[in-house]
Amino acid sequence: MDYDIELRFQKLKGKLEEQFGEDMDVQAILFLIGVDALGAGYRKFNKQEKTDLLHVAVCTLLEPAGYYELEKRDEDGWPHFKLIKPLPNLNDREQQHLIKEAMLDFFTANGIYEEENLN
Repeated sequence: MDYDIELRFQKLKGKLEEQFGEDMDVQAILFLIGVDALGAGYRKFNKQEKTDLLHVAVCTLLEPAGYYELEKRDEDGWPHFKLIKPLPNLNDREQQHLIKEAMLDFFTANGIYEEENLN
């Protein structure tokens, strides 16, 4: 994994842990992004809804890169995305890199996280 991305991600993770508590792994951060994208605030979610929130988060993260586009919101307010261009064929490590980089971009673009100059 790109060392720079991992260092930056660990700083983001630390900041999120200050707000939300320890053990903020990639899946927990995806859950937060999914809840944010749903826009209904936090509530109890059943197992299927949690899975759906992770999918919504991935689509939300990859939308700026042109992979997905928000198509509509259903009657319950859930966002639905359509695939715009095929996702690259990546191994697990490369997928983690892509998601972590997209998370950094997401939290920076939304003013939740500000990166210091790494140079």
